[in-house]
Amino acid sequence: MYPDDLQYTAEHEWVRTPGEHEGAVRIGITHYAQDALGDIVYVSLPEVGESVEAGSTCGELESTKSVSDVYAPVTGEVVARNESLDATPELVNNDPYGGGWLFEVRPTGSAAEGLMDAATYEASLEG
Repeated sequence: MYPDDLQYTAEHEWVRTPGEHEGAVRIGITHYAQDALGDIVYVSLPEVGESVEAGSTCGELESTKSVSDVYAPVTGEVVARNESLDATPELVNNDPYGGGWLFEVRPTGSAAEGLMDAATYEASLEG
């Protein structure tokens, strides 16, 4: 359920290295997070060129149940955002590890700092 090739945060986000853009990592939310949120109806993401700080809020996911913050898992510059989510935010629910990705960041420094592997993330959900 949680792909081994990704790293995870306590805020239920995943990081794929490398991303599509050179030197970048791709970021999305986990199956657990999209399931807890319910049907996502609106996605607010940082703009390309914005700087984000690891652990800080940089967007929102709005579902039929609630609004949830999106946190930056790494510090760096946003180099891409998933524009298709503007028209089809449900991609986050239907394909959280593929078409439902959120944005890409070119990290300044180590991207892996404080991130968990799949087994550690899964164990954190059971606790």
